[in-house]
Amino acid sequence: MVTQQKENEQLKGWLRNRKLWIVLVLAVILRLAAALYLGDQVVVLPGTADQLSYHTLAVRLIEGHGFSFPERWWPHTAAGEPTAHWSYLYTLYLAAVYSIFGIHPLAARLIQAFLVGMLQPYLAYTLAGQIYTRSQMVGTTTSNAPSRLRGMDKGRTIQLAAAAFTAIYVYFFYYSAALMTEPFYITAVLATLVLAIRLGRRTPEKAGFGGAIALGLVISVAVLLRQLFLLFVPFLLMWLIAAGYKRRSWRQTISSLAIVTMILISAIIPATIYNYRRFDRFVLLNTNAGFALFWANHPIHGTNFQSAAEMGDMYRELIPSELSQLDEAALDQALLKESIRFVTDDPVRYIQLTLSRTVDYFKFWPDPASSLISNVSRLASFTLFLPFMIYGLVRSVLTYQVRARRGSRASWNSPLALVYLFIIVYTGIHLLSWTQIRYRLPVDAILIVFAAIGIVGLADFLRPLIQARRFMGGTIRDDGLLLDQSPTAER
Repeated sequence: MVTQQKENEQLKGWLRNRKLWIVLVLAVILRLAAALYLGDQVVVLPGTADQLSYHTLAVRLIEGHGFSFPERWWPHTAAGEPTAHWSYLYTLYLAAVYSIFGIHPLAARLIQAFLVGMLQPYLAYTLAGQIYTRSQMVGTTTSNAPSRLRGMDKGRTIQLAAAAFTAIYVYFFYYSAALMTEPFYITAVLATLVLAIRLGRRTPEKAGFGGAIALGLVISVAVLLRQLFLLFVPFLLMWLIAAGYKRRSWRQTISSLAIVTMILISAIIPATIYNYRRFDRFVLLNTNAGFALFWANHPIHGTNFQSAAEMGDMYRELIPSELSQLDEAALDQALLKESIRFVTDDPVRYIQLTLSRTVDYFKFWPDPASSLISNVSRLASFTLFLPFMIYGLVRSVLTYQVRARRGSRASWNSPLALVYLFIIVYTGIHLLSWTQIRYRLPVDAILIVFAAIGIVGLADFLRPLIQARRFMGGTIRDDGLLLDQSPTAER
């Protein structure tokens, strides 16, 4: 009897793994197809203008010109002058691929398409498993349900759904082949949450610093790809402190946080030193915060934010003439001061402008001003899954254990609390500053998990209604199979 039970568990495990592998293969195929579609050339497609900059920088780098452009370049960089506006890490990745395979963008596309095709669905699968369990998120199946459904592990179903939705999400496989930071950055964000939850759950008797080292490395990758992630890091560390408080393992928590922090600082310092040597001033990582905040909050918007597509080339014209002769780093810092002045001069306008950005950030409807590929991508991804994302969010609030323990000290350090924290903080950062649809994609990667619980939960809700309808037309056996039909049933 025990042997038979063990064999059944092994069979179930193999079937689950087989389904996951099918999802991963599908994800890789879709992303490789996107890479082949974008091809071995670099042209500006909707939402992918930055890939021309990264490609140009990588070519300049391997030709010995350093991080510079051959001509005046976005945002306000003179020809041949140093730039720190773009991610050093991703530029180095492209330069390394070009050095090995020659200047073939398709090679870089195929490599990252394969990597993120394997990693993103698997990380979504893992994150869903960390957050949800059968008892927490999905109600028990009725006794009349078929035996194969009664025995199904709902947590695994949610995990597989999260992986599958990540695999087919159009935005994800479209950007996976673009020569931009998005594919690796989204992967690093997912990995950060997965590793943070794993570290936060570790008990003192399982103390080890491997998890802290891994977390420090993936946070460093995320920050080096997009320095904006630094703004979320303090919230992440506070959550880890809260998790340590719950476990009463202060020594392990402090040691782990120290390791994470040291790794992050070690990753940032080389870029900071390099920037100081080039610009003769302190630049932490990149010179883009000042530009973004200046343009995003300029009085020209009034109280209604205008997207990058609407502004066009007007951005450069907004830079004051007395500042236009500064180098990129000095100009970025000067524009940052100007952007702060915009806010302090009229904080009410800034609040109204911030609220108006929600329209661009959460856009789910087709826009005549957008290209066909943009509208199709939007409708086949965010628009399609948004109802299930919302339903999953609502369901999680209503049924997760946090609700039952709302007044306890453990509620705010649950894995779900970290996920909510990321969604709120990351969304808030972009609403307060620069907003584009593609900047929402890391949040989409998390909302996919809620879409999975939404669809699985909806199926659970509808199943008794379907069974009742079937019962009206015939007799249901104990295992849920229909034995016979009524005379009026369609044959």
